[in-house]
Amino acid sequence: MVRGGQGLARVAVVVRAGAAPLWWLGVLTAGAGALVPGFTGRRIGVTAGAALFLLSALAVLLVRRKRYAALVRGASRAAKQDILQDRAVTVRNWRRGHRWWLLLAFAAALGSAFAVPAAGGMVLAGAGAGLRLKAAWIGRLEREAEALVWVRVDWLGRGAGAPAGARVKGLRSTGIAAGDAAPGGARRRGGAGVLV
Repeated sequence: MVRGGQGLARVAVVVRAGAAPLWWLGVLTAGAGALVPGFTGRRIGVTAGAALFLLSALAVLLVRRKRYAALVRGASRAAKQDILQDRAVTVRNWRRGHRWWLLLAFAAALGSAFAVPAAGGMVLAGAGAGLRLKAAWIGRLEREAEALVWVRVDWLGRGAGAPAGARVKGLRSTGIAAGDAAPGGARRRGGAGVLV
């Protein structure tokens, strides 16, 4: 263990950080896109969008699932000198690191409405739903293990959003009451926890 400790971010919080912006951008663009007749017409666009929503959510939920499970199982105990990053800081770093990608996705989804109304927005919303489901699944693993899992901040990459990326050599674990986020990455009710 490094003598000075490491900055650690909750894995579930990193995964969940993109759920809300993708969901709301998707809802906004799907709603705006439904106002445009497009080449296919609204009914076909919305029907295709509903199928794409489900496919997008399922793909995001399942991608790298085995890698996450293996990392969670192999997590080592965090040291007392490790620094637990606040949930708000983790979310802010993810959103700052992905702001241009979110803007490009929004523009692409809005532009696609002229071909297939609402479908592009529903893909974005599906990706947001998939991230929320994946974070909840990680939370279930945490509850089963009675431990929260963390990743070194310097391993998250440039966008602060790859908790199971190639740079991640392993995860750290703490007690279930550590930090200020509950299992699954939601805000913890009743105040912040401690490193236990």
